Amino acid sequence: MAAVLNLDAAARTRLIERFGPQVTAWCDDLPELVARLTRRWGLRAERAAAGNTARTLLCRNESGERAVLKLTPDRAIAEAEARALRAWRDCPRVVDVLAADLDAGAILLAGVEPGTPLTERGWTHEEIDELLPPLRAVAIPDGFPPLADRVRFMFELAGRGAHGVIEPRLMAASRAASLELATGGPRALLHGDLHPANVLAGHDGVMVIDPRPCVGDPAFDAVDWVLRADGELEDAIAALPSQDPVRLRRWSQALAVLVAIRPLREQGPSATTDRLLALAAAL
Repeated sequence: MAAVLNLDAAARTRLIERFGPQVTAWCDDLPELVARLTRRWGLRAERAAAGNTARTLLCRNESGERAVLKLTPDRAIAEAEARALRAWRDCPRVVDVLAADLDAGAILLAGVEPGTPLTERGWTHEEIDELLPPLRAVAIPDGFPPLADRVRFMFELAGRGAHGVIEPRLMAASRAASLELATGGPRALLHGDLHPANVLAGHDGVMVIDPRPCVGDPAFDAVDWVLRADGELEDAIAALPSQDPVRLRRWSQALAVLVAIRPLREQGPSATTDRLLALAAAL
């Protein structure tokens, strides 16, 4: 238990990179906060999961059921996640909020078992096309930022890793195209970060976790599933018939550079990154 409560060096580094050195005090106080919340909610912390904006602990409750305790030093992140998940409470493919202490930056979520991320397990287009429409069908709550804000944040964050692997001209053109798309199209409550690592395999189907909610074009949430698919772009778009194919194609071109950055930095150029950069260059 003690080993789970304490932040390892890698987790601490990720939090400092995301929030700055002022997060150090929060990291130091985290074991005491976790101990207090696990007592309150009757949890036994078993192991930690990786994350850049939160400490995520896989727990068991007093009945032996899986629960997930998420803690972040940024109250706004916890509040936005909890509000979005509660807005989707009737969506069968979205994880449930069991409890929250937003002043502590804490959310308690229903567990998903086995909980394998789709990055490891893989997925079918049918699963994803079933997943997407209920997300956009809910009434839009007040107070969520527009998609344009999310786009600006993504390009600002990605710009740190793009240096030396993506031409500045291509980054600028992609950002401009993304912002143009973000100010048009239909409006819905968006997950905002819907990629295969944020969808888990459960016994009864796949489950969505970890939203970065905003309001805008629902085609935005489908982009990762198109860009990460094998085969031709047009085939991947056609495999998601619930989506607007024209807007999904334009979003895929505009965001392709963001998907290319990490593999370029970690593995270098490949057929996949060449395809992504060619797609972006065709804007």
